[in-house]
Amino acid sequence: MASLNDLVNLNLSDTTEKIIAEYIWVGGSGMDLRSKARTLPKPVTKPSELPKWNYDGSSTNQAPGDDSEVILYPQAIFKDPFRKGNNILVMCDTYTPAGEPIPTNKRAAAAKIFSHPDVEAEVPWYGIEQEYTLLTRSNWPLGWPAGGFPGPQGPYYCGIGADKAFGRDIVDSHYKACLYAGINISGINGEVMPGQWEFQVGPSVGISAGDEVWVARYILEGDWNGAGAHTNYSTKSMREDGGIDVIKAAIKKLEARHSEHIAAYGEGNERRLTGHHETANINKFTWGVANRGASVRIGRDTEKDGKGYFEDRRPASNMDPYVVTSMIAETTILLDL
Repeated sequence: MASLNDLVNLNLSDTTEKIIAEYIWVGGSGMDLRSKARTLPKPVTKPSELPKWNYDGSSTNQAPGDDSEVILYPQAIFKDPFRKGNNILVMCDTYTPAGEPIPTNKRAAAAKIFSHPDVEAEVPWYGIEQEYTLLTRSNWPLGWPAGGFPGPQGPYYCGIGADKAFGRDIVDSHYKACLYAGINISGINGEVMPGQWEFQVGPSVGISAGDEVWVARYILEGDWNGAGAHTNYSTKSMREDGGIDVIKAAIKKLEARHSEHIAAYGEGNERRLTGHHETANINKFTWGVANRGASVRIGRDTEKDGKGYFEDRRPASNMDPYVVTSMIAETTILLDL
């Protein structure tokens, strides 16, 4: 008799062309992820080859009980690191039966911005630094003494060893699973608090940055509260000679819309952006070269080369990457001052 482990690792391609597609979407809170699976008759390579599907939106706080059907539109495909083989993960967004985006569908609005010809011409690149904290079953940070606190920060950032890098096996497993899935994950590191880690996604172009961050979160299913999601950004003009002037003009536009960006950059951000611990004050926009206490940081290499990228350090770790990436593009490319 086959063991559970044998069945979990069963290679379906040995006996059937059929595959399993795990449809993933963002739930009613705007931060929770939901998913369900269906069987397809054969492997697929493009979202357009996938059927639309539906779910009970009244059970996810996305529709009333008397009109509960929400339609899933497949938007991006990734290899499934759990089922392997030809099985896939499918990032979807959500619509009414009439084809209107439901209120929690932030991808649809982002796609409109990224499809604007002026935005497309600038080929916006994003690198998103997703911080998160690993928790034990008792909801306490991994590596912390039970009911107590660890030693002060200092040895944990990019730390090594079992007494500093807590949960590295989980972090490495997630790293490899993302690479397997086809997510453009570019690195990982331990953060300043025990049990806190970061992974980076990018450079990714336009809407794909949001798709990749959401699927990376799905694979990890981490807790993102109380940390940041610094967003590195550049356009074609910024990456060319003289780009530093384009960067400074973009930062001026970001300053003009500071309050609007803060309102969209994640819940509870006021508890993080205090002006301490390498954060800017939430109420004041600042920028600087190599300044991690500023709202926006320009790197030394960018200043030296006169071109490159900048880092928006304001987004919280629970931000919606569709909202943040499209808003930065909209402000820096489409806004006229």
